Amino acid sequence: MIGRLPWRSAAVDAAFGLGAVALAAWSFWPVYQSTAFVTMLVATLVLGGAIGVLGATFRWPSIVVAGVVLLVYLGTGVQLAVPGEATAGGLLPTGKGFLDLVQATWLSWKELVTISVPVGSYEALLVPAFILVLLAATVTTTIALRSTLPELAGIPPVVVLVAGIALGPAVSAVPSWLVLGLFALLLVWNIRLRLRRRTDSVRTLRRQSGLTVESRRERGSTAVLTATGATVMLAVAAAVGIGAAVLVPPASGRQVVRTAVEQPFDPRAYPSPLTGFRSYFEPSAASDPMLSVSGLPADGRVRIATLDTYDGVTYSVGSDAVTSASGSFVRLPYRLDQGGTKGTPTELTVTVRGYRGPWIPGSGQLEQIQFFGPDAPKLSGAYFYNDVTGTGAVMASLRSGDTYVADSVTLPKLTTAQLTNVQPGSDAVPRPTVVPDELQSTLQKYTAGVTGAGAKLAAALKGLENDGYLSHGVGPEEPASRSGHGADRITELLTNVPMLGDQEQYAVTAALMARQLGFPARVVMGFVAPADARGPVTFLGSDASAWIEVQTTAGWVTVDPTPPVRPVPPKRPEQPTEISRPQTNVQPPVDDTPQQNQEPPSAQVDSTQPQAPNPVLEALLTILVAIGWTVLVLTLIAAPFLAVIAAKWRRRTLRRSAPTAAERIVGGWREFADAAVDHGYDPPPAATRLEFATTIGGTRAAALAQVADRAVFSSIAPSGEEADSVWKAVDDLRGQLDRRDTRWKRWLAAVSLRSLGYRGRTREGKSRR
Repeated sequence: MIGRLPWRSAAVDAAFGLGAVALAAWSFWPVYQSTAFVTMLVATLVLGGAIGVLGATFRWPSIVVAGVVLLVYLGTGVQLAVPGEATAGGLLPTGKGFLDLVQATWLSWKELVTISVPVGSYEALLVPAFILVLLAATVTTTIALRSTLPELAGIPPVVVLVAGIALGPAVSAVPSWLVLGLFALLLVWNIRLRLRRRTDSVRTLRRQSGLTVESRRERGSTAVLTATGATVMLAVAAAVGIGAAVLVPPASGRQVVRTAVEQPFDPRAYPSPLTGFRSYFEPSAASDPMLSVSGLPADGRVRIATLDTYDGVTYSVGSDAVTSASGSFVRLPYRLDQGGTKGTPTELTVTVRGYRGPWIPGSGQLEQIQFFGPDAPKLSGAYFYNDVTGTGAVMASLRSGDTYVADSVTLPKLTTAQLTNVQPGSDAVPRPTVVPDELQSTLQKYTAGVTGAGAKLAAALKGLENDGYLSHGVGPEEPASRSGHGADRITELLTNVPMLGDQEQYAVTAALMARQLGFPARVVMGFVAPADARGPVTFLGSDASAWIEVQTTAGWVTVDPTPPVRPVPPKRPEQPTEISRPQTNVQPPVDDTPQQNQEPPSAQVDSTQPQAPNPVLEALLTILVAIGWTVLVLTLIAAPFLAVIAAKWRRRTLRRSAPTAAERIVGGWREFADAAVDHGYDPPPAATRLEFATTIGGTRAAALAQVADRAVFSSIAPSGEEADSVWKAVDDLRGQLDRRDTRWKRWLAAVSLRSLGYRGRTREGKSRR
C-alpha cells in the first residue's frame, strides 16, 4: 500500500498527476526554449513525485514534506535552475550559484517579465519554473495518494498552466492543443477516480449483503456513459470557445504580466537622438573622435537609434500618443535568434571615445552583446534592447574607454534604382500624426506618370536627389540651413529654391514619402565611415548621418536619401519681379485630357480610418456571442446532472431488456428500489425485499417484492407476461413516489447519486433452486 491505495493504483494516479504537471509546465517552453529547461523539467518531476510517494508511504506530516521540499530545492536548485554556476560537470553547486539561487527565489520573477524571450538558462531565470514545477509535482502526488478527495490533485497543474500563460510572451499564445490536452487528461483521470470510488462502494455493499449488486454489463455501460458524457461536454466547450474566438476576435493585443509591468527603461524619458543631430557638426565637436570601431559592415554604417514615430515635431523611439512596439525595451538574455532576418552577419567591436548618451551604437539586428572593462558588469545589467528596431540602450552612463563586442545581422542596402521593382511589406509602424501638405504635393509632382509602389518610391528619392542640396549651416562658407525636422522645417525644405538641408531633414522627408506610398518606413541616426576608410575606423562628430529603412516583401532594407555634395546655387528671390504681358483675346485651349488620380495610396502599415461597423451585423454578432456563452455555461452546469439522468436511463433500459423473464422481474424490483432510495427511503442493513417494501409502505410494494422473490427462488420460470405486468406495476409505483413529493424534490430525486451506489439490497440465494 502507498498511502490509501494499492501500489498499482497509486502508480497510475501518480503517473496521471505528473503527466498533468508536465503538460502544464510545457506552457513555459516559449519562455525558455532550451535543453536546460527540458532537463530541469524532467528531473524536477522525478524529484517532486518521489517526495510525494515517500510522504504517502511513510505517512510524513505536512511539516516534514515541506522540509524535504526545501532541502531538495536548496540541494538541487543550482544544478537544475542555475546550471551556469554549477561545477564538476554540472553535478555540484558553487557558492556564487547558491547565493544566486537564494536571491532569485524572490527577484527572478520580475526579471523574467522584463527580459526578451526566449531566455534559455540565462543567469537564474529558470528558478520560477523550477519552483512551480517542484511544488506542483509534490502537491499533486501527495493529494492523489493521500487525500480522500483525490480530484483536488488537478488544481496544481491548472495553476502551473495559468502561470505559464501569464509569464509567457506577449506575441504568441499557448497552443490550444496543450490546453485541451491538459483538460482531457484531467477529465480522464477524474472519470477513473469516480469509477474507482463507485466500484469500491459496490464491492463494500456486496460484502455486506452477500448479493450480486451489479453485473459486468451494467458496470461497463456506466463507464461508457460517463466517458461519453465527459467527451461531449469537452467537445461542446471547445467548439463554443473556439467559435466565440473566431466570431469576435480580441479587440486589443495579448495581455500578460510582461505587458502590464512597467519596463525599467522608457525611451520616452529621453530626448530623440535626432534632435541633437546638428550638434555633431558644430566646430567644437566636428573633429572630436566619438567611437573607434572595427569589423564594420560593407556599407560602413553604425546606427545609434532607429526612430519610427513622428508627431509633427520630432521623430522618436515610440511616443506617448501612439503605442509602438519599438517603445518596449527589455533586458537581453544570453543570445537572440536572428535566423529569420535577411542580411550579413557582423561582429562589431566598439570602443567609446567622446560619444555620450543612453543609446548603444550597433549594426542591424543584434544577436549577442558582451561588455568589457571595469564597468562591464554594470553595463551588462543596465542594457536594454528592442528587437523590433534593433535599438539598444543602457541606463548607466557610457564613459570613454567602455568597450563591447556586438554580433548582429546587418540589413542589406539598396540604391534608388534597385527600389524600382520592390513592393511594400506588411509590418505595423505608427502612423504619422502630421504630414505637411507640401510633402503631398511634392510627392505627386515626383511620381506623376509613374506606376507601381517601388517605382514611385524610387522616383520620389530621385527627385530629392536632383532638387536637394546639402548644407549643415554651421561653417562660415556654408549657406544658412535651419536645424530641426518638424513639419514647419520640412515645409521650408520643400518650398525653398534651392532645396537646402542636411541628412536630418532629408531622412525625415524620405521616410514620410515612403509612408504615403504604402511602405513601412523609419529613420535611423548613426555614423557613416568615409568612403576610403579601411580597417578599424574612428568616427568623428562630422561623420554623423541619418538615413531611412523601408520594409519590402523581402524584408527591411537600408536606403540613403541624402543628396550628393555639390555647390549650392544662389537662393531664388522670395518676391520675383512682375513682368507685364500684353493682353490677348485668344482663350487658352481647353484641356480635355482625363484627369488622373494622382493621390498616393494610403499606407498599408496603418489604415487611415476604419470603416464604420454595420450596426445590424454588430448586434447580431453580440447576440450570437451572448447565446454561445450562455449555452456554454448552461452546458457546463447541466452536464453532470444530464450524465446522471443518462446513466439511470441506460440502467433502466438494460434491466427492462434483460434476456430472461426472471431477470426482467428482478430488474423491475431493483428499478423500484433505486427510485425509492433516490426519494429518500433508507432500507435497513441487509434487508430482504419484503422488509424494504414494508419500509416504503403500501400493499403494491409488498406484492412486487413477493413476485421478485418468487421469480428468484421458485423452480417454475416466470412468463414474459408476468415480467411485463411487473414493469407496469413498477411504473405505477414510481408515479406514486413522485406524487408524494414536491416538484423540487422530484428534480432532486431525478439527479440523485444515491441509487448509483445501490443495487437492491436483498438476500438472494447464490443459485436458484
